[in-house]
Amino acid sequence: MEEMEEELKCPVCGSFYREPIILPCSHNLCQACARNILVQTPDAESPQSRRASGSAVSDYDYLDLDKMSLYSEADSGYGSYGGFASAPTTPCQKSPNGVRVFPPAAPPPPAALAPPPPPPRNACLTCPQCHRSLVLDERGLRGFPRNRLLEGVIDRYQQGRAAALRCQLCEKAPKEAAVMCEQCDVFYCEPCRLRCHPPRGPLAKHRLVPPAQGRVSRRLSPRKISTCTEHELENHSMYCVQCKSPVCYQCLEEGKHSSHEVKALGAMWKLHKSQLSQALNGLSDRAKEAKEFLVQLRNMVQQIQENSVEFEACLVAQCDALIDALNRRKAQLLSRVNKEHEHKLKVVRDQISHCTVKLRQTTGLMEYCLEVIKENDPSGFLQISDALIRRVHLTEDQWGKGTLTPRMTTDFDLNLDNGPLLQSIHQLDFVQMKVSSPVPAPPILQLEECCTHNNSATLSWKQPPLSTVQVEGYILELDDGNGGQFREVYVGKETMCTVDGLHFNSTYSARVKAFNKTGVSPYSKTLVLQTSEVDIKKMVAAWFSFDPASAHADIIFSNDNLTVTCNSYDDRVVLGKTGFSKGLHYWELSIDRYDNHPDPAFGVARIDVLKDAMLGKDDKAWAMYVDNNRSWFMHNNSHTNRTEGGITKGATVGVLLDLTRRTLTFSINEDQQGPVAFENLEGLFFPAVSLNRNVQVTLHTGLPVPEFYASRSAMQ
Repeated sequence: MEEMEEELKCPVCGSFYREPIILPCSHNLCQACARNILVQTPDAESPQSRRASGSAVSDYDYLDLDKMSLYSEADSGYGSYGGFASAPTTPCQKSPNGVRVFPPAAPPPPAALAPPPPPPRNACLTCPQCHRSLVLDERGLRGFPRNRLLEGVIDRYQQGRAAALRCQLCEKAPKEAAVMCEQCDVFYCEPCRLRCHPPRGPLAKHRLVPPAQGRVSRRLSPRKISTCTEHELENHSMYCVQCKSPVCYQCLEEGKHSSHEVKALGAMWKLHKSQLSQALNGLSDRAKEAKEFLVQLRNMVQQIQENSVEFEACLVAQCDALIDALNRRKAQLLSRVNKEHEHKLKVVRDQISHCTVKLRQTTGLMEYCLEVIKENDPSGFLQISDALIRRVHLTEDQWGKGTLTPRMTTDFDLNLDNGPLLQSIHQLDFVQMKVSSPVPAPPILQLEECCTHNNSATLSWKQPPLSTVQVEGYILELDDGNGGQFREVYVGKETMCTVDGLHFNSTYSARVKAFNKTGVSPYSKTLVLQTSEVDIKKMVAAWFSFDPASAHADIIFSNDNLTVTCNSYDDRVVLGKTGFSKGLHYWELSIDRYDNHPDPAFGVARIDVLKDAMLGKDDKAWAMYVDNNRSWFMHNNSHTNRTEGGITKGATVGVLLDLTRRTLTFSINEDQQGPVAFENLEGLFFPAVSLNRNVQVTLHTGLPVPEFYASRSAMQ
């Protein structure tokens, strides 16, 4: 559990957390450390006072505090706030881990022994880990919830590291305890037990247990009841889905949560524990692979050592045959071998070091999460579960493709040719085992065959006519459509490639290069391509199908991936192959089979949407779910706009995504269903459907905009 210790230490003081509080950014601070790094902002500069004055304020006023931080190029800490004419800057100190902190204010005169005053009204606090600035309200630090769950984990961790338990009755130099009496609650060594706790009389009924078991039983206590930070006399009893925090009944009746969706605290506790456990399963597999990979790397070190010794022996044997002429050259050749040897070892050892650090961090996070899961406090667990789930997924992604692949081979691709005559001894040099050839010439893009269609681009290229250099493959690169960095979209031997899923009405730059064993050619000339523009009056339709690669395993495909159903009674999600970030797009889904009145859902989603729940249950999907009588809109498990009218076999559901107006609208049998479902949509969206085994649908794309929307747009 030593790897977990980093998770349990304050980033400011470097010690174990004492009375930790949870910041809105999900990081933790000791309460005393948080009080030390508070900064008072002038009233005239606070975002609240600027809004109250009626002056024009942007949506990013609260980010102004970040812009006023003084960051150092030499460390990752933050300095005192500057830019205030009326507030002198405060000298800052450094904590043991390099984070700059502000010293506490000068102590008051001796006569003033009253409790410290509350933080100034416009006090702000900057998280030392993510540097996010937080403006405190009138409650000050009391407005941040206390992380009792983290305190419990630290307590168990420190007790687990404690020295062996000692007898409580030894007068001098207490001996190591042998037993503990559960009734007396006393640890005894063997002599003291025989003297003070004989196994006869009334003491014979007492239960003696090993010291370690006694320490655990001492530590176990009933679950602490969590109280509300805003209403200290009220216990947490519900969970606000929108704010993602536990609340009390008084918060629901008169607080800011009165209009929010809430759920039972126990149910959300179990749900988040299940999500964290599932995320840990994937991370555990990665950690296991990493351990096996480290074993492989350590074996490579041994193999490189053995290969190096063998190679040096062969080299010395060949040089000894020509000892008179080769003495001067032998040292140079051995030097070359040693450099190759050191280079290989350095690369492998660097990778071992990198993977060891990453594995230690992963193991520490896993142990911390497992300790968190053991906690029986739902309120404390839910305060940190979302952040832990995100961290687990992020850590798992860091063990992605390429991380567990050796960066260096164990073979030495060198061979000494001892065939030349003695008179050529001074020209003797290493010969590469693999005969080198020149790098290829840059390919030539064939402009007459390059084109775009809808949101796809087709590119074709060839080698220069007079080039005789062997080519093993090509690398095609495109930028992001906004003049950003190039990225690889194809690597292979073909000389033509079609790239799907591009943004509509965007300008892309493309280039290609060739490669062989020797190296990579220069880039070809850059070709600029324009994808189709989507217009409501003359819309270029997008043709696409469902994507088996990203769908849930229970989804069944047919009809060239245009028809889908499911083999499970639970809802499963399938996405379309094409994502949209611009323009106007419309597609329909016909209901081929509808048994037992299920609730299929239709809409759009991000690529990382949950695949094993109804569409709209998380914040990655925007959907309409419908039965045989009525429909609802749903996003982030929030249900709105119940509308009469359902579906049957043969019905058609239309989805209209207008990213020009940033809206999503639905229709049933070509009639608009309810009002505009969602607004202010931004980003990349994929068509999405969730259904179970009672439903089968077929996708229809390349359709014109429906009349109800075209006429409404014309009126506008």
